[in-house]
Amino acid sequence: MDSADSEAGAASAGGSTGTGLPPGDFGVVLATLRARRGWSVREVARRTHVSEGQICNLENGLRNPTPSVAAACDAAFGTGGELVELVGRGRRGVRDEGTVETGPVAAGYERVLRELKDVGRSTGPRFVTASLKSITRILTDAAPRAVGEQRAELWLLASRFAEYTGWMAQEAGDPAEALRRTNLAVRWGARGGDETVAAYALVRKASIAQHRGDGAAAIGCAAQAAGHPAADPVIRAHAARRAAQAHARRGDAGACREALEEFRGHGAEAVGGRSPHWGPRVENGNPLLLEASCMLGLGRFEEAADLFAAERGRRSALPSDGNSRARFAVRQATALAGAGRVDDACQIVEAALPVIRRIDSATVRAELAGFVRQARTRRAGPGQLALIDASAALALG
Repeated sequence: MDSADSEAGAASAGGSTGTGLPPGDFGVVLATLRARRGWSVREVARRTHVSEGQICNLENGLRNPTPSVAAACDAAFGTGGELVELVGRGRRGVRDEGTVETGPVAAGYERVLRELKDVGRSTGPRFVTASLKSITRILTDAAPRAVGEQRAELWLLASRFAEYTGWMAQEAGDPAEALRRTNLAVRWGARGGDETVAAYALVRKASIAQHRGDGAAAIGCAAQAAGHPAADPVIRAHAARRAAQAHARRGDAGACREALEEFRGHGAEAVGGRSPHWGPRVENGNPLLLEASCMLGLGRFEEAADLFAAERGRRSALPSDGNSRARFAVRQATALAGAGRVDDACQIVEAALPVIRRIDSATVRAELAGFVRQARTRRAGPGQLALIDASAALALG
């Protein structure tokens, strides 16, 4: 962040006038700095000699910091006194009565959302959820006091924060909270004048249903998303991807193939347009990795293993974040185990386990449980059995 950006964040969102802090009040800044470092609440508490409960209350805006606590946080994060400057400022420009100037707030939090997404993809939900929730509160406090386009902009930004918080809730193994946040995203998106979030929310609901094993519900939600009046090619591509995987898990190869073709068609239509407002970039998706995942769901293990090997061998074909790489590694290992190549499967899983432990993703752990089920049906040596047992323990969380 350059100095102009930092000063804008300080004036409108309670940020520091220095150059190193993200915008936001003390709790948001503390949570964001913690996420950047990849520190747990316990680690911050250890470094600051402040209780874990107090750190949580600070991040969630339930408690204001004292100067001594702020100074301890400054020392822990090496922020040179900037956190002390935030003490007593609260959420200036947000809780005051009357109209507020919100342009710099929105611009600052747009950048923070991108940063938190990067952290979430690499480290999982535990380091970003507190920041996401705190910033969402700031935005929903500010939106009713803004006017015109700025009010709509804040509601849309709050909707995007809610949608990603729902993703993180799903990754944390809390589908009920994921649905609640998704519904909030729809409500706030409508207040901002954007109905596309209602269409994309159906894709999210398809994903939640898929991960709880309800293929029929996943297919139904995907069909509703694709047919929604506000759906664009990006949303239809996401819907087709969910439908393809759900059909595969139900053993319907024909419907799966049709959905894969729809994914390719809508994805090609989406490329070259404006950046999608909801969900990952379709053009960054890999149709062959999706096809490999579908072949795995259909039980065509050899075909899936060959596709995974070809695509994972090309680094440019893989997603860049740790979560997706671990997910596809486990899927490849599951296909290999299903094909009877347990030794190759175990080597892949052994390399992926440290990343899986770090990101602590419920959806990746579910993939790991699938590997365990396949591997345990095959003959394995003592070392392989130990790895399978370790994988089973990790899959249980």
